[in-house]
Amino acid sequence: MSTVLIVDDDPSVQKVLEKVILANGMEPVVASGGKEAINLLTGGSFDLMILDVMMKDMDGFEVAQAVRGSGSTIPIMFLSGKTEEFDTLYGLSIGGDDYVTKPFNPVVLGAKVKAMIRRNRLERPGGQKVLSAGPFRYNQDTMKFYKDGTEIPLSSKENILMKFFLQNIDRVFSKEQIYRQVWGDALIDENAVMVYISHLRNKLEENAKRPRYLKTVWGLGYKFTAGQERHRENK
Repeated sequence: MSTVLIVDDDPSVQKVLEKVILANGMEPVVASGGKEAINLLTGGSFDLMILDVMMKDMDGFEVAQAVRGSGSTIPIMFLSGKTEEFDTLYGLSIGGDDYVTKPFNPVVLGAKVKAMIRRNRLERPGGQKVLSAGPFRYNQDTMKFYKDGTEIPLSSKENILMKFFLQNIDRVFSKEQIYRQVWGDALIDENAVMVYISHLRNKLEENAKRPRYLKTVWGLGYKFTAGQERHRENK
């Protein structure tokens, strides 16, 4: 059974979210603040976190940054009354996987949670367990990503996106194609693709403004290239 960590300081919202999670056959665990949530994550195992943004002790953005800073790749779904586009893009850029605004539809929310957990459990084909390209290695068993032998921490969506690119070296994909492959039926603004591409470049590239690996193909979309020739030249 999947376990969902609910982080919200409003008891009425906690009760609604608990009902949603239980109705979808999952187990809810409730934290009434950010510090409590971090403590629970340290000592427990969860499949997803629903995270309120506006809390008294520690806001949701601070919690997400702390969680990602620890190396955790747990899927994070922000739940917030802040509806500005800036807040959505900021939440996604710091490691969130979805951003749902209040008031929310309980049926849709439950479907989103199940879809995110399903997609985060990366399917492992019977073939190779390690994807390799140039200086990059991705271990499908541990879901860890390396460049030149050094681990690069990735959020859950970055993880899925990186695996997708490594399985499709040198293939060009439009923003819409990437969106469908990675987010599927999770209803996120397509601008999220650009946010995650930028975030990955900051982690992968020596110079994110002149990317060697994760390239823009003008008018078409993006492609990931191992950059093997240039990589060998620089050794």
